[in-house]
Amino acid sequence: MSDELEFDANGPVLLVGGYGTVGAELARLAAPSLPLLLTGRSVERGRDLAAATGAALRVWDLSDPAPFRARVRAVVSAVNDPDDRVLRAAIVGGAPLVDITRWTARLQRAATVAAMLNPVAPVLLSSAWMGGVTSLVAAHLAEELGGADTVEVAIRWDLRDRAGADSVEFMDRLGLDYEVVQDGQRHTIMPLTDSRRVRIGDTLTRVARIDTPEQFTLPLTLGAVTAATRIGFSSAASTSALLAVKRLGFFRWGRGDCFTGARRALLYAPGAGGTAQVRVDVTRDGLTRRAVVTDPAGQAHLTAVGAFLGVRRVLGLDGAPAANGVRFPEQTPVPSHVPDALAAYGVETRIDTVIATGRAA
Repeated sequence: MSDELEFDANGPVLLVGGYGTVGAELARLAAPSLPLLLTGRSVERGRDLAAATGAALRVWDLSDPAPFRARVRAVVSAVNDPDDRVLRAAIVGGAPLVDITRWTARLQRAATVAAMLNPVAPVLLSSAWMGGVTSLVAAHLAEELGGADTVEVAIRWDLRDRAGADSVEFMDRLGLDYEVVQDGQRHTIMPLTDSRRVRIGDTLTRVARIDTPEQFTLPLTLGAVTAATRIGFSSAASTSALLAVKRLGFFRWGRGDCFTGARRALLYAPGAGGTAQVRVDVTRDGLTRRAVVTDPAGQAHLTAVGAFLGVRRVLGLDGAPAANGVRFPEQTPVPSHVPDALAAYGVETRIDTVIATGRAA
């Protein structure tokens, strides 16, 4: 027997992984306006959140073959979906879907699977960094410039911040080469290469390349001939240590399961809370629009904001009807001014215009 989700215009929004780190933030954002159904591996973890948000609570463990059935208005997949169970159930049931937890290869597979299933409702694959926020901002800047030749994203990972297990699984691919578009040509590169120092807000941060889905989607959707995402830690010493470990080849020879704990110990040391900061540079004909996005509530909150904006778009709650079929975030812009939409949830976006002189400073 298979999972069965059925679209019900009066039903709840199903949050799969709804009481994880990001899912809980999303539940708090959505609860004032939408009825919710939260699922996860154990209802015990979600009881307090369900009580606080008025949400219904059920078990859906994606590693358990037991089928899951529900009538829902929309679905948000906020947990790794390695066998595409949530994806398939939502599409077959005709329910709008927002998926925020896939690395590039899995997003490419999801787009293929979704296209083969001929969805009759919106399918928003929004796994670009921070639930698609980077792609929304890039699309906004590109619209202001009349297009995008290059898009560069620089992430400052605050080591004090909270992080869920899915976040580190997303990042635990540093031993795997990946494909990028550079100057209109496709190249395969190694993670943590091409490092540089970039000012993100008031802080100079050393960042290096990392595989993220927007580097795959933005050349397709915005026509960018170069798309690059880099990441660095709030601690310069931690960034230097990570790059040193990479130079020793650890992420190559330590790719096996027996080294999983050691790899993730380098990436996963969640704190009580920090500030999320991302810089997005879009260049067109020598002119650059630069945005620095800051969320004092941290990366889990910023990811949830991206997801919630996606939910609003697939449900047509912002005044624009949602298009059925597969879309990426930058193809479904917030009808209002993107910085204003983010600001409504406490996220600051500072935008400047500079003359492009090569590398971002």
